[in-house]
Amino acid sequence: MIVIRYILRRLLISIPILLIGSFLCYVLVATAGNPLAEMRAKPGVTEAQVQQVANELGLNRPVLVRYWDWLTNFVQGDWGTSVALGQARAEVQPAIMDALWTTGRLVLGAELLALTLGVAVGVLAAVKQYSIFDYLATSTAFLMFSMPIFCVAVIIKNYGIQFNNVLESIGLQRWLTTAGPREGGFSGSIGDAIFKYTGTFLLPTVSLMLISFAAYSRFERASMLEIMHSDFVRTARAKGISQSRVIFRHAFRNALIPVATLFSLNFGAVFAGAIITETVFGWVGMGTRLVEAVRNFDPSMLMGWLAVTATMVVLFNLVADIVYGILDPRIRLG
Repeated sequence: MIVIRYILRRLLISIPILLIGSFLCYVLVATAGNPLAEMRAKPGVTEAQVQQVANELGLNRPVLVRYWDWLTNFVQGDWGTSVALGQARAEVQPAIMDALWTTGRLVLGAELLALTLGVAVGVLAAVKQYSIFDYLATSTAFLMFSMPIFCVAVIIKNYGIQFNNVLESIGLQRWLTTAGPREGGFSGSIGDAIFKYTGTFLLPTVSLMLISFAAYSRFERASMLEIMHSDFVRTARAKGISQSRVIFRHAFRNALIPVATLFSLNFGAVFAGAIITETVFGWVGMGTRLVEAVRNFDPSMLMGWLAVTATMVVLFNLVADIVYGILDPRIRLG
């Protein structure tokens, strides 16, 4: 019951945060400019046509009324209509959901791999402090930190192209996809589906993973070192508890708390900001939709993107709060 009350309390806190955040975003977007300016500047478009579109989209009403209409429609599944450049208008929800599915597949795999490898490397580097492995892990992390994600993505893409050329030169099928998702899906036998799936996602997933891996490994190492020198760990050692039990039963669990915070924040940031990786590898995801919406000043698309992104950030912060309560019962009891 304590855990259930803890989760419900966090859920109730998340709802007003989302409402306040959505209202502030809507006001900023609504007052940032005129979404029909491009349409008005086009030759042959009359003012009557512009006003007709404005009336259809409710752009002439007060901001508070428009926000309430948007919110009530949004929770019912109507996310508005795109007005980009005054072209043929399209529903926002299908475009956002397609982009969400595209980016989600990349980010989820990349972040889970980065978290698993980062935590493992960080723990091992802390346990073997100042060893050759520790120096190699630290150097790799600093190298990843110092390289822009654009450079990482381009280098990995070029190596992927060269690897495909080698495969083709020896009479084998090209494996790694370097320009957008593979066409035709992942049909066929289980072996063919695995072959196509890994070849499609490997390069962009590794590109996104490397930067996050560097952060997770450094945070886990620092947190683990701090815990290893704490009083309760020294007490456990003084009682004669084995080194492995001290590390995994006492130190490791507490050292995960800062990494859980970083993961929850980083997941939302990577989810919203995988723009460069998507551009390099030709994926039309959330980053691409954001660039298009800002370039064309498309309020409906911007609000759909902001609402989904804010929900993801709050959701993963909620997950982090729940993980805190699991890792340290004192948090949920407080």
